[in-house]
Amino acid sequence: MIKDYLSLAKPRISLLVALTAALGYALAHGTRGANLYWMLLGVSLSSAASACLNQWMEFKQDALMERTKRRPIPQGRVAPKAAFVFGISLLTLGFLILFFKSNLLALFLTELTVAVYVLVYTPLKMVTPQTTWIGAFAGATPPLIGWAAAAGKLSLEAWILFGIQFLWQIPHFLALFWMYREDYARAGFKVMPAIDPDGKITSAQIALHSFTVLPVVLLPAFCGMAGTGYELGALCVGAAYLGLGLKASWGLERTDTKRLFFASLFYLPLIFGMLWIGA
Repeated sequence: MIKDYLSLAKPRISLLVALTAALGYALAHGTRGANLYWMLLGVSLSSAASACLNQWMEFKQDALMERTKRRPIPQGRVAPKAAFVFGISLLTLGFLILFFKSNLLALFLTELTVAVYVLVYTPLKMVTPQTTWIGAFAGATPPLIGWAAAAGKLSLEAWILFGIQFLWQIPHFLALFWMYREDYARAGFKVMPAIDPDGKITSAQIALHSFTVLPVVLLPAFCGMAGTGYELGALCVGAAYLGLGLKASWGLERTDTKRLFFASLFYLPLIFGMLWIGA
């Protein structure tokens, strides 16, 4: 039972959210202490709540997909009502922690993220393929939240972090959607690969956004956020990611899209790790 509720919270995603929020906090020169740890707890709980509520809203669709049919709600291991109560409880606790232990800007950004993800992105996936960008917006806000918790305001540097995380997600998710396009189509999701059977639009978008990621990851070096070491490292990692993106977009072969997807899982931690070290 505990394992099923933990699965609803998607702890690995919550960990990534916490780490990128911590990066924003550190680069804003926030002091390490209770303020940081309370912010990370509040953000992690809010992320877990979003994941839980997303699965509660989509459990009928999840039951139709090979990739998701073994999740706790479709399998009947957690009742939908119980999942909803669990998600709302996590969300309430997360918001209360940010309200009392952080600042209003960090709380507002977290509330906006949850609202966009749960109330806009999740239902619109059944309506339009443009939700990829909406979901990417919600997925790119953790560095902003961390920066806001440390500085009480957002600067250009904070938005650069947002831009890196935003653009990284497009090839990442399009590769995933293409690999499981039959699954998404069966469940009625209107993600781009599900409504683009020949893959021409998907291919173009993967190629385009693979290109846009490279200059954005170099911006920290030009804005004084990091030094030459970061710039050279980001150039090498970014060029490799671009190559994988172009190779995947060329023929959309499953091997290439799978390679791009798994490379993307390492790409963001590498870039942000180098930025953290080189700042």
